[in-house]
Amino acid sequence: MLNQQTLHKLYVMRLNGMADAFRQQLEQPDSAGLSFDERFGMLVDRQWSWKEERALARRLRSSRLKGTASVEDIDYQTPRGLDRALVRSLASESEWVKQHQNIFLIGATGVGKSWIACALAHKACRDGYTVYYARSAQLFRELALAHADGSFSRLLRRLAQTDVLLIDDFCMAPLTEAERRDLLEICDDRYQTRSTILTSQVPVPGWHAQIGDPTAADSILDRLVHNAQRLELKGESMRKKRGGREAA
Repeated sequence: MLNQQTLHKLYVMRLNGMADAFRQQLEQPDSAGLSFDERFGMLVDRQWSWKEERALARRLRSSRLKGTASVEDIDYQTPRGLDRALVRSLASESEWVKQHQNIFLIGATGVGKSWIACALAHKACRDGYTVYYARSAQLFRELALAHADGSFSRLLRRLAQTDVLLIDDFCMAPLTEAERRDLLEICDDRYQTRSTILTSQVPVPGWHAQIGDPTAADSILDRLVHNAQRLELKGESMRKKRGGREAA
């Protein structure tokens, strides 16, 4: 009876991991042979793991990352100029996020830019960082809507506080004045405090023309290009080779 009361109290206090571990100990006779310190340590370890798994699940849900890309599944065999040493260095404990570095993935459609970007962002989530994914056109639509409904400050604050902002298909079309203004504000908020991943079919030297206004373009690119790692991918579309499946 006492054990059931203890279990109930653990669940009420939302110590679900500890409660599950305690229930498991009660169901395993050999657990009685363990010392109090050993049994208590196992309870704490299970609670810690449970809490970490829930936190990761929340980060992944709010990240809006598409698919199930992971750095462990990156294809290094297909010839596309992928720098294996650089990618593995970036994936290792996501040190680039801690150092507030940016990452550019440049290349033609189908070479795996978005997949690798999502894999690096997913690894950042696993390493405890927050992520926000959006295609460039989608992000600007959200910003325009936020201006209209009065939630712009709240969205801007969320983007400023997110550890990794992943903008897919950057500079695919010329930016409007409003888009330039919003992008500059985002970049200014995040400069040297957060990390940004950009994927684009347009080479970096071509971004200036796509942004448009020379003064705004200089300001935006100065904040993005500084302290950025570049991965330039080449070769044929991997989707064609894999029958439409997304490139890894």
